[in-house]
Order: sequence, then C-alpha cells, then structure tokens
Amino acid sequence: MLTILGSGLAGYSLAREVRKRDRAMPITLISRDAGSFYGKPNLSNALASGKSAQALFGTSAMQMASDLGITVLAHTEVMRIDASRRTLVSADRDFAYSTLVIATGADPIRLPLSGDAVQAVQRVNDVDEYARFRTVLDSGDSPKHVTILGAGLIGCEFANDLATAGHRVTVLDPATLPLGRLLPPEAGAVFRDRLAQAGVEWRFGQTLAALDQAKRLRATLNDGMRYETDIVLSAVGLKPRTQLAAAAGFTVARGIVVNAHLQTSDTDSYALGDCVEMDGQVLPFVLPIMQQARALAKTLTGEMAPLIYPVMPIVVKTPAAPTVIAAPSGSGNWRVVDAHANQFAAEFVRADGSLGGFVLMGDAMRLRASWNAKISLDNA
Repeated sequence: MLTILGSGLAGYSLAREVRKRDRAMPITLISRDAGSFYGKPNLSNALASGKSAQALFGTSAMQMASDLGITVLAHTEVMRIDASRRTLVSADRDFAYSTLVIATGADPIRLPLSGDAVQAVQRVNDVDEYARFRTVLDSGDSPKHVTILGAGLIGCEFANDLATAGHRVTVLDPATLPLGRLLPPEAGAVFRDRLAQAGVEWRFGQTLAALDQAKRLRATLNDGMRYETDIVLSAVGLKPRTQLAAAAGFTVARGIVVNAHLQTSDTDSYALGDCVEMDGQVLPFVLPIMQQARALAKTLTGEMAPLIYPVMPIVVKTPAAPTVIAAPSGSGNWRVVDAHANQFAAEFVRADGSLGGFVLMGDAMRLRASWNAKISLDNA
C-alpha cells in the first residue's frame, strides 16, 4: 500500500503517475487541509486572469479520489512518523503504511519584524491564504497601496499582477536588482525598468524593520524611513517542511535529503516536491516536481528509474516583462547576445564553451525553442 503525505501538486501528481502504471495499487493520500487540487502557480496572476479566489479552489478531494481511484483523507494532520512501526500518528488515530511518500511542501519564511501590526503581514502559499489576501485587497476603498517584501520570482509576479489591476505597488528588497539569483545584472536592469513602467515602485537596498497600526499600516524601513500602506505581502521565499522527517530520524539538511531514486535515509520512505533536497539542491518549481513524480512512479511500480532532470526553463509570469530563464549551471560567465528596445537575450557560457543557461525577454522569447534545443544538446 502506498501512502502519500501531502495534497499539493507533488502528492497528486505522484498519485496520477502511479495510476497510469498501476490501476490496482492501493493509494491513500493524507491532507491536513481540505485536500482540493488547484494550480498554485495561478495565484500570482489571478487578477490579470480575471479569477476570483473562489474560482481558484479547483477540484475537490472527493472528486480527486473518484477520478484517481484513491482514498483521500482530508483535514487529517499527521503529528508524527513512527518509522520503526511504519505508522503515521494523528490526533485521532494511527495509520499503518508499507511505503510512505512525504510531499509536505514548504512554509513561507517569516522575517523578524517588530511593531504591533506584525500579524497583519499577508503570505500567499496556498489558495486559502490567497482567499484571505483577496478579502483584504477587495475590502473598503480601492485601489490599495500594497507593499511587497521580496523581489524574487513570486514577489515580481504579484507586483506585476497588482500594478496591472490598478493598485499602487512598492517592492522592498535588500538586493540591488530584481530576480538577482536568476538574472545577470543587464537583464535585471531591463526587468526592473519594464515593471517600473507598468507602475511598480522599487526600493532596493531596503527592508521592512517594523509594522505598526496607524490610520492605515505604518511601515518603518531599515534606514528609518516611514510611510503608510494598506497591505504588506511577504514573498521572501520558502522553507521546506522537514519537521516530521527530522523528528522521525530521517536525514535532513535544507530539505529532506533523498538519493537519485527520491528515497530518504529510511528505506521504506520517499519524498518529493518543495520539501526535498537532492544533490544539495532544493527546486520549488513546477517542472522539477513533475519530473520527480514521473521518476518516482516508475520506481514505486517496479522500474528503478533514477531522477535525471532535463533542461527546465522557468517562465516568469510578468506580462510587462515577458521572461524565460534557464538558470545557469556550472562555472562560467554571462554574455549579452541581443539588447534592443523590445527584446533581450543573454547566454551563460561555461569555461568549456558549452551553454549553461540563458535568459530571453520580450520578443526574444519567440526563439525559446531553438535555445532549448541548443542547451539540451550541450547538456546531453
């Protein structure tokens, strides 16, 4: 019997992939929330898509159970993994398992802030949190002034979405450019300017130090500057949920450490998704999760298949600055290939001359297929 702990994209994708290969294997999926299936990446561009929070709730746990021929236990929080007894312990009962897959995801990182309005900081890591965010965003007078903490992928996508919808947006980040971990400086500057033209105000080299309740919310920055805002949305990153695995004695570093077969240090347990660390990498993106689900489904149905990632470009959902990124790997240097008014292209060239990554923006995205083919060939 296969037991999957977690009902996000990773958990349901694994159940679906296993079902493609084995129609009879008993599968139980345990979820601490309602267990509905939805597209988490859609949360950061729902306004531009014209979708309400309710429209994002997706397929119910009951329907998913019926469609996949599995058992879904919703609103069931596992408190402990007893690996010696192959048992999951919840508040109400114990669940025996033969093979366990941990797909518990990740939690938003919480910044250390002072002030009497710290609890007002919004975080959007699931559809329930997005619904609460939209309740505040849509209440009272509109448009709102929204302060976003973090100029990473999610922060930039929310900034573009909110600005396009007519809200005033200020983004705070200690770095000097947006998407600093993914883009070379030249591309970061282009991205910054195009979102600024769409109405996003950037405050680089600044962080939020305190949040207090005034007539609105009063934000105090690290340099002492103060201003009033209506909403603060934190998008400073995610921390893998490793607590259950660590308490059970599994090897944990930044994430739950797994081998090439996604097996944990416990031979009867596997892990995938945002909670996983493999070869020192934590990859909280859709394409890696889908690759993990396909590979693990093969292993669980008798075909020992090591996980080998293909080239997995990241599409940044920012219409003001359409961007696709193949994150650089290896040692090398960025080189700008094309920089015109409506397009930008840069390549990451390794020391041996092979292509280790690329960035395409604007009209250059039409060349995505050829760049994908080249980098795939160089990395074969």
